[in-house]
Amino acid sequence: MKLVVFDFDGLILDTEAPAYESWAEIYADHGQTLEFDKWATCIGTHDTFDPCLELETLLARSLDAEAIRRRCRARCDEMIALRDVLPGVRDYVVEARRLGLRLGVASSSSRGWVEGHLSRLGLREFFDVVRTSDDVPRVKPDPALYLAVLAATGTRAEDAIALEDSPNGLLAAKRAGMSCVAVPNPLTARLDLSVADLRLASLAELPLPDLIARLRG
Repeated sequence: MKLVVFDFDGLILDTEAPAYESWAEIYADHGQTLEFDKWATCIGTHDTFDPCLELETLLARSLDAEAIRRRCRARCDEMIALRDVLPGVRDYVVEARRLGLRLGVASSSSRGWVEGHLSRLGLREFFDVVRTSDDVPRVKPDPALYLAVLAATGTRAEDAIALEDSPNGLLAAKRAGMSCVAVPNPLTARLDLSVADLRLASLAELPLPDLIARLRG
């Protein structure tokens, strides 16, 4: 094994629960419920569900979409700023370096979002390659992000592991020919992650050397 590739949202940092909760608060203020099944389609990707458009449909009237999105972003950012990396992440990146493995990030989010949070969390220096929605024409579940990380590091798919929390991310990794491990957060734990080669409750559950050994069989 030569390369470990991390998803970002929901895998390194739990940004997904704040995103859902901030929109759910706005729905509640309008007397509506944000159905999780609809929201789930956009986890790990984007452009598949527009919560503001859905709210307008439920209310049968137009809203000030820009004002609502600004409010939602501010509330989401407020919640995310209070969060640290998810359990086991720091141990994995340090252990990967000790083992001489390369590290990458493949995220459907923007470069500014990913790089900004990695820097804030003191993790950016650990990663050799970061590929985001700014770098590819199609995001997950398309494999383009993972293929871009493989190309940038000169690594074969069979020599790489993807760590993901969502069905869209797992599908992207599998379509790129990589082994993938599902590490769901409380939000994505409700979703079907059966395409993964292995599922962990968190990265703290299994040290990286043991994970590699288990995937090798």
